[in-house]
Amino acid sequence: MVISQEKLIKPTARLTVTWEKLPIDYKLEEEPVENTGQPLIAGALREALEMIGFIKPEMLMASNLGICATVNQELVIKAPDWLYVASVEPLIVPGERKSYTPNLEGDTPSIVMEFLSDTDGGEYSFKRTSPVGKWFFYEQILKVPTYIIFEPASGLLEVYRWREGRYELELPDSEGRHWFAEMGLFLGTWRGEKEGRTGYWLRWWNEEENLLLWGVELLEKERQRSDKLVAYLLSQGINPDEIDLS
Repeated sequence: MVISQEKLIKPTARLTVTWEKLPIDYKLEEEPVENTGQPLIAGALREALEMIGFIKPEMLMASNLGICATVNQELVIKAPDWLYVASVEPLIVPGERKSYTPNLEGDTPSIVMEFLSDTDGGEYSFKRTSPVGKWFFYEQILKVPTYIIFEPASGLLEVYRWREGRYELELPDSEGRHWFAEMGLFLGTWRGEKEGRTGYWLRWWNEEENLLLWGVELLEKERQRSDKLVAYLLSQGINPDEIDLS
């Protein structure tokens, strides 16, 4: 599903946006996870980056974390399925971050992702009256540079870039991937199995177009390498168990 250009350029009334910290005792609404696959997809995105040491203390990478803004004196909170912020301020009181207010607590998110569900298609909602739609919030209020919509069931990946006040759909390269200069990585889809889920996943590739592996894949790669070494030693009449590695 691709939102029409006519809808994208629909004129809107002037908005007053401020960035205010939530009161300590503010209770965020907890939205139930729509299916078991979504947390796995989000976790797999982070895992591959952790394996290469990409994630730094000043970064924020999270799923279902409320992003806050005050629009025309009304608090608006959206919790994308995955988000990436290049630089945030450290928490005054160490602990878990319960929400995030851009400009007040750090940079605007560079990337937000929504995974399509079987509900009302809110990922494309340009509704500008309360409660505002996700698309409108990311594009017109936060002005997030990249908005990604992924449909796990079909593997459909849509990457929208913020240009001249609105999102434009970006076509993938010949390999079906998208380049993220701010991360030095490609993003694309991959079909396979992980953690008992078989289907489409979002995966990272480095600048040399090598797939960033998950932990279980790295272990399997190391096991295969070890098996080859053992086979070679045996072919040379050497018993690996008798080799003194001290």
